[in-house]
Amino acid sequence: MLQIKGATIHDPANAVDGAVGDLWIDRGRIVAPPPGGKPTRIIDAHDLIAMPGGVDMHCHIAGPKVTAARKLRSDDKHEREQKLQRKHAFRSGTLGSVPSTFATGYKYAGLGYTTAFDAAVPPLGARQAHEELADTPCIDKGFYVLLGNNHFVMDCLKSKDPARLRSFLAWLLARTSAFAPKLVNPGGVEVWKQSGGGALMGLEDRVPHFEVSPREIIQGVAQAAGELALPHPLHLHCNQLGMPGNWRTTLATMQALEGHRGHLTHIQFHSYGGGDEDEGSLASRVEPLVEYVNANDNLTVDVGQVLFGDTTNMTGDGPLGHYLYKATGDRWCSHDTEVEAGCGVLPMTYRNKNLFNALQWAIGLEWHLMIEDPWRLALSTDSPNGGSFLAYPELIRLLMDRDYRDEQLAKCPAKLHDRCGLAGLDREYSLQEIAIITRASPARILGLANKGHLGVGADADVTLYARQADWAATFQLPRYVVKSGVVVIDDYELAEAPDGRTLRVAPAHDPAPLGGLEKQFAQRYSIQLDHFGVHEEELGEVETVK
Repeated sequence: MLQIKGATIHDPANAVDGAVGDLWIDRGRIVAPPPGGKPTRIIDAHDLIAMPGGVDMHCHIAGPKVTAARKLRSDDKHEREQKLQRKHAFRSGTLGSVPSTFATGYKYAGLGYTTAFDAAVPPLGARQAHEELADTPCIDKGFYVLLGNNHFVMDCLKSKDPARLRSFLAWLLARTSAFAPKLVNPGGVEVWKQSGGGALMGLEDRVPHFEVSPREIIQGVAQAAGELALPHPLHLHCNQLGMPGNWRTTLATMQALEGHRGHLTHIQFHSYGGGDEDEGSLASRVEPLVEYVNANDNLTVDVGQVLFGDTTNMTGDGPLGHYLYKATGDRWCSHDTEVEAGCGVLPMTYRNKNLFNALQWAIGLEWHLMIEDPWRLALSTDSPNGGSFLAYPELIRLLMDRDYRDEQLAKCPAKLHDRCGLAGLDREYSLQEIAIITRASPARILGLANKGHLGVGADADVTLYARQADWAATFQLPRYVVKSGVVVIDDYELAEAPDGRTLRVAPAHDPAPLGGLEKQFAQRYSIQLDHFGVHEEELGEVETVK
């Protein structure tokens, strides 16, 4: 039994805002103070800030695209400081913008995070993703399975068979041990794959052969996910990511989700005004979008904040990857995953003197500062796309310290002020609000009842921070991190590296509508159905979330 004594506790889910108190932990759970309890260890947490373990609901840490990125970006791992030496029982690894598996787990723990979800794994990549996640210690983890350009999904929609779509979605989630359905540029990736360069421009365009639109894909999958009562709703990467003028498509997508729960991811990249594909006209259009989200509680967002520096862009949006390759002229990797998905990977540098990049940075901050209810938003950089998760402390400081934010804004091009309203936003986040957007809100959005809070029965995932000279330094390295009752970071040092659990769903479904699936599979795939997905014996410790 572990006692954390005298901490300043921030536990928004239980309305605890800076109260001083004790936390008791036994057998991996938060427990009520036991009468006459005798802990085996006491952590003196006086003057330490206690929060639940961090929850990163949208990052890229496993699967085929991550492996491709690790190969492509060997150049950002050469320096000595980008290498982790083997120490005691801990493994060696590399950092850079796409860390190796063990390094990913160690570094998440080193920030106070105890849960993370990869946001885009094709079904054919599920086995590889699970193998990599099994090698990522210190965190509980899972992934979202890609199906926005899946031929079976579009077949169901073409034939107007919602029962078959619902059964297929449930079967696919269970077969791959995934956590949630993910749509990336729905329909758009398939059009690009078919045409060798064409792209869908709006929600009403039709996908050749299937004759379905992005709107129909979004609404059909959102309805199926709702009928299955999944803990996390449809996770949506909208069409036209990164394109000037895309805010109209984003707003239309939000409106298309009326009556359905939906989570719009890396919303910063979808909030651009301007002419179609005219980068010179780029401007912020956060205001009409955030107003819609504020007024419609069926929607949640994570931001996908851009932070300045070198990183790697990796996306299940193949045409976006190709567009960025043409724009930057840098090396590029693209994958076509049979009848399921695609991806693009390339290096990326965000510069504060570049007006386009500075606007991306400002637009992300506008989302954080203009959302009325922080419970509807989760902090993210779409790691590594907008920046590495290792930059989260910098983002937290930008949100908590207006003077610092204004200093960084002053380093950006003066033209920025004509194209966004960041300079006029004086909001500063409190510690309680930071605890919401990094812990409580993502846990609630994901439907994880045992995470994101410190109430009795919660997973014993606790982070203790010591106040430093600034908020970035405070959140850069916690003094203690407890994961499932195990002290992982002990007095600033990595002490243990537990494996963590795989989080998944396995919704019940009627198999009858799936008749003929095996025959279709044999006709379309390069592997047999028996070899598709993952089997129970291939997984480690698993928690099926309901």
